Amino acid sequence: MSSSPTPTGRHRARPEGAAVEFTRTYRAAITDVWAAVTESDRLARWIGFYDGDPERGHVAFTMNAEGEENMTPTRYDIRRCEPPHVLRVHTTDDFGTWDLIVELVEEDGVTTLTLSQIIDDPATIENTGPGWEYYLDRLSAVLRGTDPADVDFDDYYPAQREYYLSVQRDVAGHDGSAG
Repeated sequence: MSSSPTPTGRHRARPEGAAVEFTRTYRAAITDVWAAVTESDRLARWIGFYDGDPERGHVAFTMNAEGEENMTPTRYDIRRCEPPHVLRVHTTDDFGTWDLIVELVEEDGVTTLTLSQIIDDPATIENTGPGWEYYLDRLSAVLRGTDPADVDFDDYYPAQREYYLSVQRDVAGHDGSAG
């Protein structure tokens, strides 16, 4: 990419708490998008992979797109799984608490993916916002059949930092309850 993509994340109040929400649409079947976000070999193409059996309620997830020095398995608890519509996972690692909800809806051959990160610490948004934009654009590349390696994190951060600082202020100014 030659220029910074337009940031899309926005603050949303959800029943689970304040969230930053990202939406992408794909001309793909919901089952294909679901597989891309839930099957280890498909996840590995754009963000990471997991070991373990999800039926046990948790997996060891390893990021693989941030260099080998960051490839540390982290336990992710599966809080909700309703194929092919909703997946909620949760972990706490050295970088904070990750409470993630993926929701999929298909209409007329177009699947809409909504990723919500429930915010534990608003101060993280300036970094995690551009990070999710980057990863979701890598997912988009995979679903389009293009090389996710062509998506460059340097196009997202620090270029989107100011935008996400405004989202951070919005989240911090609300109590996080739905309404």
